[in-house]
Amino acid sequence: MAAILVVDDEVSARTTLALLLKKRGHRVTQADGLMAAVKALNDEVFELVVTDLRMPDGSGIDILRAVKTRGSEADVILLTAYAGWESAKEALQLGALDYFEKGREPDQLFARIDRALSEQASRHEHDTLRLPIAVGDGVPGIVFRSPAMRRVLDIVARVAPTDATVLIHGESGTGKELIARAIHGASRRAQRPFVALNCGALPETLLESELFGHVKGAFTGASVSKKGLFEEAEGGTVFLDEVGEMSPALQVKLLRTLQDGEVRAVGSSQPITVDTRVVAATNQNLEALMRQGRFREDVFYRLNVIAFTIPPLRERREDIPLLVEHFLDRFNRRQGRALRLDGEAMERLVAHPWPGNIRELEHAMERMVILGEGDTITADDLPPLLASGVGSELAAPNGGSLADTEKAHIREMLERHGWNYSRTADALGISRTTLWRKLKEYGFSR
Repeated sequence: MAAILVVDDEVSARTTLALLLKKRGHRVTQADGLMAAVKALNDEVFELVVTDLRMPDGSGIDILRAVKTRGSEADVILLTAYAGWESAKEALQLGALDYFEKGREPDQLFARIDRALSEQASRHEHDTLRLPIAVGDGVPGIVFRSPAMRRVLDIVARVAPTDATVLIHGESGTGKELIARAIHGASRRAQRPFVALNCGALPETLLESELFGHVKGAFTGASVSKKGLFEEAEGGTVFLDEVGEMSPALQVKLLRTLQDGEVRAVGSSQPITVDTRVVAATNQNLEALMRQGRFREDVFYRLNVIAFTIPPLRERREDIPLLVEHFLDRFNRRQGRALRLDGEAMERLVAHPWPGNIRELEHAMERMVILGEGDTITADDLPPLLASGVGSELAAPNGGSLADTEKAHIREMLERHGWNYSRTADALGISRTTLWRKLKEYGFSR
């Protein structure tokens, strides 16, 4: 499945090609000329552009130049009549992938498109980053295409070889632990332990014991001494997920570890020196928690040496098709199936706001593979609210409904784009028809 831009001023030819490509599982955007094509290139990321050579407001060569000047890695295939062959040859010299004579059998064009996409996938294998992970973890690689995630991974590549403390911001389900494992796996500590703990999953007394350990008799039930995670991770990395949930009292003990590399077990008066790197993560605004007196300023600045944010899935929609194929392949192999996804189903998945982010997408894909009938997942096989185009059957993480989340997101996009419906639909990754339906459903008015 690929994102393809089809450019042709002839409506019937453009629409027919787009429909045939959609039936083959691709996500297709149409443009009726140079100006519309340039706008689409500004708004979306494409793997392939299929364009007519001659149009009233420009040429296929102009579109080729627009692709190249934007640094896009999309391949360009030109459609030309015999009379345009000289120009097509010029386009090849400028970097077009191929030209195709109009009127030939469509299957020949589709064979060339398939070959182009296959060759592109091989060329851009590095775009699916697979950083080394601690041996035996079985953690999958980080799958991405978006510039937003490339910026995150650029930071990971620079910070991983150091011992700097890292603070990862991001909504639930964005993959904060996977990024933390990537940092560990690309560091000099990769062969030492990676230990993860969710600070919001345990009561304070148990969390303290888990982190710092306890001595025999320290509290009721402490029949033997126990090492804490900082000791267990000696030489490696401790990942503190949802660090904003840690109580101020425990933050004091954490500060000592961050400052001096020392831990003190519960019930012990003797500190122990440890060599562990700390990577922390939060889905909360720690600066707001500081103002409320719920998070210590000194701990924040110790954690905030290198800080970055993993963008939510709705802000990197170009990653969704890759993630869909990644999970589809995983669950197909797990269930012994060979399901594929049709174009409309993919469009719905790309358009969905995914408040639960990658975790929600993963669960949705697993559900579809398990429950899917036949050999193709269609829009009807999506979870009920996804199939209707409204949202997911799962609850939004903030406690509201996904319909409310989607409504708020649509309003934000409308206001950002001056209530221009075409630009808003493009930004949301949906058609104008779908946008109009949603506006009617949610009762929008300026």
